[in-house]
Amino acid sequence: MITKLLVANRGEIARRVFATCRALGVATVAVHSDADADAPFVAEADLAVRLPGNTPAETYLRIDLILNAARRSGADAVHPGYGFLAENAEFAAAVTDAGLTWVGPSAKAIAAMGDKMAAKALLADAGVPMLPTWTDPEQVTDFPVLVKASAGGGGRGMRVVRDAAGLAEAVAGARREAAAAFGDGTVFIERYVERGRHVEVQIFGDTHGTVVAQGVRDCSIQRRHQKIIEEAPGVLPDDVRMRLHEAAVAAGRAVDYVGAGTVEFLLAPDGQVHFLEMNTRLQVEHPVTELTTGLDLVRLQLLVAEGEPLPAGATDTAWMRGYAIEVRLCAEEPAQGFRPATGTLHRFAIPGVDREFGNLARAGLRLDSGVVDGSTVGVHYDSMLAKLIAWAPTRAEAARALAGALARAELHGVATNRDLLVRVLRSPEFAAADVDTGFLDRHPEVFEPLLPADQLPLAALAAALAGAAARRAAAPVLAGLPSGWRNVPAVPQLARFTDIEVTYRLTRTGTLAEWERRGPRLTDSVEEGAPLNTELVSAAPDRVVLDVDGVRHAFRVHRVGSAVFVDGPDGAASLTELPRLPRPTAALAAGSLLAPLPGAVTKVHVEVGQRVAAGDLLLTLEAMKLEHPVLAPADGVVAELPVPPGGQVETGAVLAVVDPEEDPQ
Repeated sequence: MITKLLVANRGEIARRVFATCRALGVATVAVHSDADADAPFVAEADLAVRLPGNTPAETYLRIDLILNAARRSGADAVHPGYGFLAENAEFAAAVTDAGLTWVGPSAKAIAAMGDKMAAKALLADAGVPMLPTWTDPEQVTDFPVLVKASAGGGGRGMRVVRDAAGLAEAVAGARREAAAAFGDGTVFIERYVERGRHVEVQIFGDTHGTVVAQGVRDCSIQRRHQKIIEEAPGVLPDDVRMRLHEAAVAAGRAVDYVGAGTVEFLLAPDGQVHFLEMNTRLQVEHPVTELTTGLDLVRLQLLVAEGEPLPAGATDTAWMRGYAIEVRLCAEEPAQGFRPATGTLHRFAIPGVDREFGNLARAGLRLDSGVVDGSTVGVHYDSMLAKLIAWAPTRAEAARALAGALARAELHGVATNRDLLVRVLRSPEFAAADVDTGFLDRHPEVFEPLLPADQLPLAALAAALAGAAARRAAAPVLAGLPSGWRNVPAVPQLARFTDIEVTYRLTRTGTLAEWERRGPRLTDSVEEGAPLNTELVSAAPDRVVLDVDGVRHAFRVHRVGSAVFVDGPDGAASLTELPRLPRPTAALAAGSLLAPLPGAVTKVHVEVGQRVAAGDLLLTLEAMKLEHPVLAPADGVVAELPVPPGGQVETGAVLAVVDPEEDPQ
């Protein structure tokens, strides 16, 4: 029987496993990098062992350090979580050889599924349907195709190629990204199915020969081939669901599967099912299965690892109930192509959460989070902050509850993909279950921010009034007078934020006498100058209520230094208040391209003096497990390339300078 469990992972999945361990009375051990020393999962473990360093290669991928931590802490079992070493057959074998209980499938099963090409051949013999696949780019004649990493998953290294001209560069880029993510740059090429749905089956096996399917998840909403919204049981015809279950169980039996696993498929528009891959671990999206089956999959993992047979409730899911939808809330910059974002999470508050890391006895919200207020989001790991899951009797109710909670969440300090998730959940197409892996490409409207353009000036006014209220509250004398009040009105108060500013004047009694707005972030529909009739109902340092043409708008305001976060009824705004007397700074050369976040230059594609066109690829920056292309902003000549391949850069470092061509007109 397991008495002390070490989780060889970090963040949200470590906290998830610890939650079940606490319920079962199992002691817990965390391992952590230096960057994670103050992370919530470390604080929640009974024991924690430091792994010196920051990068995964220095810490979480070091089998020797993990086993040493288990020995030093007295752990008798190891759970790999997901990612890092979860699908590493060498790690599974090393844990077993060390006399510890391995909470996962056998090393043999992991190895069989770890090589994607070998897995396809094995499962094809077992009757699992497959897509046409190639290993030699020269043999590909049927487009479009998808280039995929052989050694890993999670969308790393994937490239869609629509013609032969782009295949060579796609294969090279996929190899680089796969090597960086998995230590293995092997890739293969698969036929790409237009408007296919990404569906997957949760399977579970025990050491007594049982392999069962525990329902289907639809994970079709993806960006850059990475899932962002998942749901269960999925809107599918009964015959398709049955075929998926049968194929998944056949895949599990082909490798004598033990533990939790996921068999992923592509569902074509004509109803044909094609195998994609088998993940020999617990999936990120496992909560939607837990909420619709009532099962604790981590508990089942521990029972099976102890040699127990699957209980009856785990093998009969005919009583599955309701609907669950999960979103992956990530630290990303929407205004910059959703590149990973870093910083301090000053506030992380989601209203209405009923449970954390556990099943719901009724309709409600579950939060599986790796962060709390004050957490630092760095560059060493992926960008996912948390998963928010809604369960309800119907799909429509679950989507509405999830979108509402996300829209009202206070997420301050780090940019996120929250607005995108809300817009997808509220879209008519999602409501109609008209989804596939190309959903985001066909619906650019979901990338619009939640906050309408005409609400941004109101948010800026609320920020200005909250700031004034805070200053008056802290004033040592005459605190009862409104900010900026004069016996004879003269110059109004001015609040300047990045790209927008507002002027306002308060009366002796504190009412709003006038205000104006201006700035480049305003649109044609929101002109500079006096807005509609606006009255100040109340103003406090953290809350402002405005009446606009008879409709009240309440704004929550949170200030951290010069950053002001405003959450209103229609969306959130992150503003930066500008100093009244800014200090002079050195000017950058025209055409300078700056690093959006810390990382390493993996490849430079041009030379100094080379003429380039707008959109040409100049170099590739690797950060937070992803490759970020740096493109020429305009036609011109490459003047500087200060960072060589392999060079490390910090945010704001100059990566290249392109002298723009002068307009001949």
